[in-house]
Amino acid sequence: MAEVGGVAADHLRSYIERIERLEEEKKGLADDIKEIFAEAKGTGFDVKAMRAVMRLRKMDKADYQEQEYMIDLYKQALGMIEEMAPEEDEKEAAAF
Repeated sequence: MAEVGGVAADHLRSYIERIERLEEEKKGLADDIKEIFAEAKGTGFDVKAMRAVMRLRKMDKADYQEQEYMIDLYKQALGMIEEMAPEEDEKEAAAF
């Protein structure tokens, strides 16, 4: 193994080539995902909504509930939705 300036060139080349292969695979996967979204859009699905649902599915239940609560609180504060009665809040929380 040749060393240049204290660096094992073959070892370095191996890491670089492995990373490059993975980057190519990642690009291929990203292209595949893009095609699936285009297909879904072509059949009438809202891609932005799909992406939002996917983000929510990655969250754990407690984080999801906290985020939904904060969004509702902010929307109420801005007058975007009417305040819910306490029993409605309990019903909504129980649904999860």
